[in-house]
Amino acid sequence: MSTVAPWIAAQRTQLLAQRGHAWLLQGPSGLGQYQLALELVRAWLCDAPGEHGACGQCASCHGVDVHTHADLCVLMPETQMLALGWPLPEKAQAEIEDKKRKASREIRVDAMRDAVEFAQRTSARGRGKAVLVFPAEQMNHVTANALLKTLEEPPGDVRFVLATEAAHELLPTIRSRCLGHTMLWPAPDAAQDWLAGQGVAPDAAQALLRAAGGRPDDALALQRAGRSPQAWALIPKAMARGDVSALAELEPAQAVDALQKLCHDLLLRSVGAQPRYFAAADLPAPPGVGPLTRWSRALAQEARTADHPFNAGLMLESLVAQAKSTLNSRH
Repeated sequence: MSTVAPWIAAQRTQLLAQRGHAWLLQGPSGLGQYQLALELVRAWLCDAPGEHGACGQCASCHGVDVHTHADLCVLMPETQMLALGWPLPEKAQAEIEDKKRKASREIRVDAMRDAVEFAQRTSARGRGKAVLVFPAEQMNHVTANALLKTLEEPPGDVRFVLATEAAHELLPTIRSRCLGHTMLWPAPDAAQDWLAGQGVAPDAAQALLRAAGGRPDDALALQRAGRSPQAWALIPKAMARGDVSALAELEPAQAVDALQKLCHDLLLRSVGAQPRYFAAADLPAPPGVGPLTRWSRALAQEARTADHPFNAGLMLESLVAQAKSTLNSRH
């Protein structure tokens, strides 16, 4: 099991010192919302917790580690539960195995109703119960409303932690019933040290952190997905040449994300600021603010359908043609 990052450990200690039955952990992706949420429920359920969290040795901690704790209910989209190794409810597992439906990308209302029922039951181990929801923005309105009454009037021994990468998408009534915590950004040196501890080479760690906008979890995900820092550095000038091959390894949504980061950096350069996602030496000369602003709007539109492109190959060609046109335009 990977060690908890120091900035997550510091936030865990801070939150455990406060009282409250429901926390909302919020911030952009890659800052460790899920890890912090899991650390909180481990400590809440632990047989011998300390001020810095769970003991890591007891039967409760083992139950959380192997995803079988009787007093922990985890609510995630089924796709995410499968990716992270959490067991699905038997009915859902059977429906997916029998090809009656695909794993859901939202938190299903059926799962939320099961969680509400779980919250009413007596604790199996006598140390209370916990419900972890991540990413909470994947609740639709029906699902969120099913949670709302339990959040308003929680049974005595259940605590909730909702973790989100898009708090603005949550119902205001959900947000108002939770204690809010905004995730801390780690210092670059701390993030690089942590990535080195995960087996990332120092030069790659720096480049991947830049590509991830300083978010260590996202940087680690890039490394584990086999994304090459060298290939990332080549994207800007390849787009100016109209070279589609520079995006060939990316899914459409990842390609749009890369181009949005490039557009963002060029807008910064055009007003004399330092880029965030690419090294300054890897960027082409920025065109005027007008073309970049139009490109930014077009990319935002593309992002809405990038997960379900009509034809991925054609979409990439169109994106690169649009990028080349923008990068070679003048004031």
